[in-house]
Amino acid sequence: MTKLFLTLILSLASLATFAADAIQLRLLNHWDNLDGTVERGYAGRSIFWNNAMNYDYAKYARELQSEGINGTVLNNVNASPKMLSTEYLDSVKVFADIFRPYGVKVYLSVNFASPQVIGGLKTADPLDKNVVKWWKNKAKEIYKKIPDFGGFLVKANSEGQPGPMDFGRTHADGANMLADALKPYKGIVMWRAFVYSQNDPDRAKQAYIEFKDLDGQFRDNVIIQIKNGPIDFQPREPISPLFYAMPKTKVMAEFQITQEYLGHANHVNYLAPIWKEMLDDMYRYGKDINYVGAAGVSNRGNDPKANHIIAELNEYAFAKLAADPKADCRQIVNNWMQNRFGYSGPETQEFVDMLMMSREATVNFMMPLGLHHLFAWGHHYGPEPWCKIEGGRPDWMPSYYHRADAEGLGFNRSSTGSNATAQYPEAFGKLLDSRATCPDELVLWFHHVGWNDKLHSGRTLWNELCYRYQHGVDMVRQMQVKWAAFQDMAQMAESAGYLPKGTFGDIKNRLAIEEHDAIWWRDACLQYFQTFSKQPFPDYCEKPQRTLDELKKFKLNIDNYTNAMPY
Repeated sequence: MTKLFLTLILSLASLATFAADAIQLRLLNHWDNLDGTVERGYAGRSIFWNNAMNYDYAKYARELQSEGINGTVLNNVNASPKMLSTEYLDSVKVFADIFRPYGVKVYLSVNFASPQVIGGLKTADPLDKNVVKWWKNKAKEIYKKIPDFGGFLVKANSEGQPGPMDFGRTHADGANMLADALKPYKGIVMWRAFVYSQNDPDRAKQAYIEFKDLDGQFRDNVIIQIKNGPIDFQPREPISPLFYAMPKTKVMAEFQITQEYLGHANHVNYLAPIWKEMLDDMYRYGKDINYVGAAGVSNRGNDPKANHIIAELNEYAFAKLAADPKADCRQIVNNWMQNRFGYSGPETQEFVDMLMMSREATVNFMMPLGLHHLFAWGHHYGPEPWCKIEGGRPDWMPSYYHRADAEGLGFNRSSTGSNATAQYPEAFGKLLDSRATCPDELVLWFHHVGWNDKLHSGRTLWNELCYRYQHGVDMVRQMQVKWAAFQDMAQMAESAGYLPKGTFGDIKNRLAIEEHDAIWWRDACLQYFQTFSKQPFPDYCEKPQRTLDELKKFKLNIDNYTNAMPY
């Protein structure tokens, strides 16, 4: 075993082989701001902006190449217009020159109002001839500096960002104007479909409504970038129905590698099963989907201590599923093990088992049975199902989603409710629409279920909810046991130089934090929902360690997680 462990090391580059028909567009999206902060980033400050130029960019490019990632967006989708100024474009050229030998193209997020803000125009109307000319001139300037520039990523008319609808135009009008400017240089426009303009009372339906009728109206170098689910990177969501709705338009998936809703960088969570779930449903129920690529929202930063090997695995797994959506999640881990540890065999499978159960553990202790968006205001770390912020949008409040009342729990999106199930292909929609066939894993996403109604498990909703929350805590404890059993191998890998020193203790500490958080989630959510169900906790559910009133008063210090837990 020791000899194998020390000699069977495979380079990342040797694993970066893809089938001839591999998905061609495989990008990292960096949500880095020009002031050096990173939106939803948990690994330090930006590696690109605000005096970050001492970063080892050649190493970064080699890592992307070895993983099979062939493009990187250098700035936040909430883009500053300054990104297109000469000063910053000169920096982009430096990055592009470094990345080019490794087959990695650079892309930029752009602010739709740039012609007004930095161009001095009176409008950003995509049909205005001066605006069209401004973007064409800007494209010419960019490609003179960077001949292989990849193109633009655009967040428009979403969460306050400017866009074509500000001028009575459509998403197609805006995307096509930019696409025409980039077309002579073979550049592309990735137009995000993360919009929720309250065109329907159900936020889960809004992006579909806004984009569906535009199918076939986009230029051939426009790609609609769609989040994997219809809300916002929740621990479990059904696939966004928009993937099925635009057969005449190129689409790509947007996944979140950074763990915004999954315990930030504190929790041990293998994310590939989330993405694979969506991809499997896309191929199972979709017809004629023009799926051309995937983007992963990165969690890279300038602080190596804030990263850990599971975050590295998640980026690797994203790259593999981006290239081959039918890849097997367990095999991805085994391939990564061979590369990272120098060995993958029977002795490593406890660790692989730990990773494979990690996502389901998170779903259970946070939001089981299709519950979603129960997070605390702002930082999205801990539970706050009771949250009510004066003046906040209703669809930013947990109660909008869980709909708890004396009768039951869940959002009725069936044909008797918001009818979101009608946005799916007929066979899939029919399965989700019926309480008899809707999987328990999504039942509260699509149905308002009575507290005493029985689920497929045979337990009532209340008892199943208690079971799932407790099981989530127990699963994290099982993960701790599996990691403890892996101690000798992990420390051998540290000694051999395959893992950073202290990796075993680092993951052990993160799992301890996760157990604390799992108990916090269980106690907060179950006690809150108990105020509606009026039912006792079953014997298999541990007694809460803090009362609901105590938990409501607790406010997390987001800058000091480990010293600010409620337990």
